Amino acid sequence: MRGTRILIIFFLFFTVASFLIPAPMFPGSLITSMMGERIQDYMNIISAVLNGAIYGAALWLVFVGISRKLGQ
Repeated sequence: MRGTRILIIFFLFFTVASFLIPAPMFPGSLITSMMGERIQDYMNIISAVLNGAIYGAALWLVFVGISRKLGQ
């Protein structure tokens, strides 16, 4: 898998940033609010992990796309 380190770094960065920022961040806060009150105790953690996964994957895809263009 190309750029695995980049994926892990982006995931960790956005997960930690989402967890430390006191304001809710999109899309993690939206997804957890749709899940209902069952996860109220874990809402911040789930939201941070979702944000890390979504933003990390998006930036990883951008990185892979740019590296392929530069490799040609």
